[in-house]
Amino acid sequence: METPRFALGLDFGTSSARALIVDIDSGEEIGSGTANFAHGEAGIVVCAHDPHCARQVPGDWRDAAENAVRDAVARGLDTTPGFRSQLIVGIGIDATASTPLPVDARCRPLADDERFRNRPDAMAWLWKDHTAHVEAAEITALARRELPHHLARCGGAYSSEWLFAKLLCCLRVAPDVVDAASAWIESGDWIVAFLCGLDDPRLVPRNACAAGHKGLFHDELGPPPRTFLDALDPRLGAWCETRVPARTTLAGERAGGLCAEWAAKLGLRVGTPVSVAAIDAHVGAVGAGIRPGRLVSILGTSACDMIVHPLGAPPIAEISGLCGMVRGSILPDCWGLEAGQSAVGDLFGWFVREFGKSSGLGHAELTAQATRLAPGESGLLALDWNNGNRSVLADPLLSGCVVGTTLRTTAAEIYRTLIEATAFGARVIVERIEESGVAVDDIVLCGGIAPRNPLLRSIYADVLRRPLHRSRSTETCALGAAIFGAVAAGAHPNVASAQNAMTALDDRPQLYDGGAADVYDELHALYLRLHDAFGGVTRAADLSPVMKDLLHLKTRTAVRIKP
Repeated sequence: METPRFALGLDFGTSSARALIVDIDSGEEIGSGTANFAHGEAGIVVCAHDPHCARQVPGDWRDAAENAVRDAVARGLDTTPGFRSQLIVGIGIDATASTPLPVDARCRPLADDERFRNRPDAMAWLWKDHTAHVEAAEITALARRELPHHLARCGGAYSSEWLFAKLLCCLRVAPDVVDAASAWIESGDWIVAFLCGLDDPRLVPRNACAAGHKGLFHDELGPPPRTFLDALDPRLGAWCETRVPARTTLAGERAGGLCAEWAAKLGLRVGTPVSVAAIDAHVGAVGAGIRPGRLVSILGTSACDMIVHPLGAPPIAEISGLCGMVRGSILPDCWGLEAGQSAVGDLFGWFVREFGKSSGLGHAELTAQATRLAPGESGLLALDWNNGNRSVLADPLLSGCVVGTTLRTTAAEIYRTLIEATAFGARVIVERIEESGVAVDDIVLCGGIAPRNPLLRSIYADVLRRPLHRSRSTETCALGAAIFGAVAAGAHPNVASAQNAMTALDDRPQLYDGGAADVYDELHALYLRLHDAFGGVTRAADLSPVMKDLLHLKTRTAVRIKP
């Protein structure tokens, strides 16, 4: 009997880290562990005077990695005869992006330095930090003139969530932090660095996924040139000249071996191969079995929609409003396309926190009440932009709204309407991708929300008018990381082989209801009127019919349901 082999996937999300141990031949998940980040609100350091600020303490990632892996190993020992941690042959990492942090010449976070302790500007700038919206607009305007090919890879607009906007903002508001930093490194790359004991920022592999989608790195032209950065701010050009790497590396390639310090902390073998990192959603798509024609939607705090296009297939034009089209960012032999919505779980959580709990209603109670409502019955329509719009408008300064409320509107009606709004936003993205010539043959929902919320799955299927699949795994991001770890270790010859062995779909797709889909077609048309008017797509749009159309739809629905 052959000795089993395992891979470890480490998934660093917005509020916690997860560890997953997977049999690389069968895909059986034998042990998992989760550890929350200790500082701030659910792991996020916020600023009372700036609602756009969202930072993290890098030390939380180290602590969470150790705790999550130890829990996963303990569960593996309890559940799987013959398992021992020394049988873990490879490690993969995913993390949020763009979540860069400033580090010193020894690759230590400036947030660890006594000079900068408790300074938010010296912490990691979390992906959902929008303080750099002014800088993002400047970068977009200049890149349209000077670097159109780079900007096209980013979907035509540079986001305040991304690396160079944050670096430029920090240079302006906290120049001492930038002056003290030897580099700014994406969180996933820094996690690889400490696991491998890399103490020189110049030697840390920079992942192509984050660099291409968030860092203006062009797969053929490289990083932004010095002249472009000088035009933004001469200090930025001078700082970046020796600190921005000229090459990037794909996930699945070996970044290094587990160092002695971390091998002892985690109870693993010294030298265990560690893969180059990638963005959490992109890695989650790999864990969900992404392939050409399959769109994977990762629904969590936000939503990320991933699809691939073979490198050898007829080329497609860059798709405006997406978060990039990057060679090898998801699968090594494909273009990786990313889109997304800035608030999904965050949106539902905000509503429950601010309006539900005062009346004793949590997610479970609101979901139960919302399930009893029919499409159109509430007479409401919402925009899902409470954290800005990522795709397809790429405007972080947009905000949410709910139209059609009366003095009889209930919390459950609004809760369902917010779910519907996120589904309408997802439909906008799918239709934009299909308009570009990229086929969407099937859709897989995964992430923290989809497995736990049948109402959401039902609404999404009806709005999108197609069956929706789920991954067999509830931890697709950590599973995708384990796949890359197995490839980096040579246990599988390539990502496709590892996917075939380690991934599968649930065999019970969520089907759509034709009658509900008809109602949602009408609501989606009204959603598009709001979307295009408030999003600036259509100037001077007449929105006066929207409220009355919602009322007519509500009346027709009520008659149909309650004759």
